[in-house]
Formats: sequence, structure tokens, C-alpha cells
Amino acid sequence: MRQTDFTQGPITKSLLSFFFSMLLANILQQFYSFADMAIIGKGLGDTAVAAVGNFATFSFFITGFAMGMTNGFAVNISQAYGEKDHAALRKAAAASVKLSVLFALFLTGIGLAVLKPVLRWMKTDQRLVEDCLSYGYVIFGGLLITVLYNLLSAMLRAVGDSKTPLLAVGASSVINIGLDLVCLFLFDTGVAGPAWATIFAQFVSVLICCGRLYGIREFRLEKYDFVSDRQLELALLRNGMPMARMNSITSVGCIFVQSAINGYGVVYTSAYSVCNKYLNFFMLPGITIGFAVAAFAGQNFGAKEYERIRGGTKAAGIMAIISWLILGLILFFFAGPFAGLMLTDREAAACTVVYLRFLAFFLVLLNLLFVFRSCVQGMGKPAVPMWSGIVEMAVRIGVIFFGLPVCGYAAAVYAEGAAWIGALSLNLAAYFWAFKNMEKEDGRRKGTAF
Repeated sequence: MRQTDFTQGPITKSLLSFFFSMLLANILQQFYSFADMAIIGKGLGDTAVAAVGNFATFSFFITGFAMGMTNGFAVNISQAYGEKDHAALRKAAAASVKLSVLFALFLTGIGLAVLKPVLRWMKTDQRLVEDCLSYGYVIFGGLLITVLYNLLSAMLRAVGDSKTPLLAVGASSVINIGLDLVCLFLFDTGVAGPAWATIFAQFVSVLICCGRLYGIREFRLEKYDFVSDRQLELALLRNGMPMARMNSITSVGCIFVQSAINGYGVVYTSAYSVCNKYLNFFMLPGITIGFAVAAFAGQNFGAKEYERIRGGTKAAGIMAIISWLILGLILFFFAGPFAGLMLTDREAAACTVVYLRFLAFFLVLLNLLFVFRSCVQGMGKPAVPMWSGIVEMAVRIGVIFFGLPVCGYAAAVYAEGAAWIGALSLNLAAYFWAFKNMEKEDGRRKGTAF
């Protein structure tokens, strides 16, 4: 398998090549997430589905922080790869591993310590708490494996390899689904079984990514690459921390929404859990385009190919709109069958249909948000995406607080749409501002050359 050098060749072709294999990997990842939920629903009922979904809302506060951190580290790696500075790439990779392990251990302790009080603060129905804890303690206990998988796959994306993550996710999906069935229907493990299955499947992904990285000459790390370099570690944290905070800040808004919805009973909680599953699936093209843009912008920023960044962002924007047109139609017309696939309660299914049909219209905003936020991040400007996360959180909380008593469950999707508009506006402004500054810098550089 080869890496993609985004600094050379046709822009659209290289983006599409990276996009489709990465999209398939993300679809497989969501597929086994869906399989988790569907198997849990059929084996343990709607209450278990609500419990797992309720935990997932909080868990992203922890796992999202780690994902943002590792994606931030990958920006430094992609820029070094674009500059063809392989020594800097190896040192950045080694420092990223060290920092990721430390953060993973710290976050594991935080997650295990605060899970129970947070569930209480979220007004989690007492019928759900035991399953939330059983599932959550396993997931947080295996957080180191989750963090390492996110870091290694981010490193591979940074150097243009989207095929290895596809292989890793394909293998882990099969293992995860098989273990789910064994745990629930043979050994009657309850919700803890699928959680253990998820951690073991991610461990397999880690092994596959490790094997591929070792086969890439630029990633052959030596002992001296791990020598502490404070300046490099600070540079990694300058990219990683704002992106980590952005994810966690955004998740605070989601936690608030979940707690507000929990106050309306298990029907709303079940519906919102399922809606989040579908949202996570239908935003996959946007996320994948964002991954491609981040790697593309990072490599070309390192190579000082600024016009290619502009061209790549334009191509990605068109891809985002096309994917919305296709998926929006599917969401709108198949909302009913989608709701019935996971839920048996008619009222919960009706709430889910309302959410999915509104989402069919709002999804374009999210797709474009991924494009412009990822481009800004790839150019090493992580502060604005972090502030956009604060805007997203504030808008989401405001709309759900005032909207639920008036609009009922529909307020949940109004909150998402309004939050995406606010975040997209801020990232668009940052994108144009960054290019204005780069054009000035490029003009001065060319003037000096004469």
C-alpha cells in the first residue's frame, strides 16, 4: 500500500482516491456501531439501547478530547511530510506517542472517577444507570487502546494512507459483531459484553496500524527519536490542545441536550440515542472529506503550496454538497423504516422520524463545517476551530433550553442546525482571513527573492 503525496498531481483525483477508501473505513466503523446497538436492542431491549446511547453522549467528552488531541498531533506530522523533513516527522511521531499515552492514562482516571456523578447530573433515569455504569467502566478502562488506535490512524492519514485504516476497521468490525453475538446470546453478559468486544476489536486495529507504520520507512523510529524535546512537545500541544478542547466543549452542549431530553422520560432518551446513531452515520461523508482536507492542507501548507490548498478546499466543498443531496433524499424518504429498525416503541419511533426528516435539510451545514474547519486546522490554525466549538456549544444549549418546552422533540434538531450555522460562519471567516495573510506573506517572499 502506498501513501498519497498531496503536494503533487491532480487535486480532485488525489482527494477522491483518499476519500473513498477512508469513507468505506468510516462506514464499516459505524456499521459495527450500528450492529452493537441493534444486537443490544434485540438481545436486551430498548432500555439497554437508551443506556448505551446515554453513556455515549458523556463518553465523547472524554474520547472526543483524546481524538482532538491525536488529530492535532497529526497536523505536525502532515506538515513535516509535506516539507519532506523525515527526521522532524519521526521526532513528531515519537513525541506524539509519549504524549498520547500520558493523556490516555490521565483521562482513564477521570472517566472512571466521574462517570457515576455525571450520570446523576444528566438526570439519567434510574432504570438506565446500572447498564450505563456496566458499559462505561469497560469502555473507559480500555481507553488507552482507543487513544492509540486514533493516534496511529491519524498518523497514517497524515501521510496519505487511507487504505490501512480501512483494513483495520474491516477486521475489527467482523470480530466486534461476532463477539457481540457470542457475549449476548451464548454467555448472557449483559451490556458489558459488547463493551469488551469493542475494546478487543480496537486492539486488533492497533496491531494492524502498528504493522503498517513499521513498514513505512519514514516512521522507522529509533531510540533517539524519543529523547525529550520540549519545544517540539509544546508545538504538538499547541495544535492538539485547542482541537481537544473543541471536541470536549462541543460535547458539553450535547451533554446538556441529553440531560434536558432525559427529563422528558425514557421515550425521548431512546429516540435521541437512536437519532445520534443515525446522525453519526449520515455525517460520515462530511467527516471523511474533513480528514482528506486536513491531510491535504497540512501537506501543502508544509510545502508552501497555498493555491493547491484553495483548490483542494473548493473540490472538497463540491463533494460535501453532492453527498448531502444524495443522503438528504435517503434520510427524508426512509426516516420511518430507519426508526423502526432499532426501536419498538411507537412514540419513540415517531420522535426519531421528526428528527431525521429535519436532519435531511440541515446536513449540508455540517458537511461544509467539516470542510472549512479541517482546512483551518490543517494549516496549523487550531484556535478558531476551538472558538467555533464554544459557539456551537452556546447555541445548542440556548436553543434546546428555550425550544423543548415550545417545540417538543423537534427542538433537538433545531439545536443542531443552529449550532452548525454558528460554527460554520466562524470557520468560513477564519479560512478567508488565513488566505489573505498567506497571500501577503507569499508576496513578501517573492519580492525578497528578486
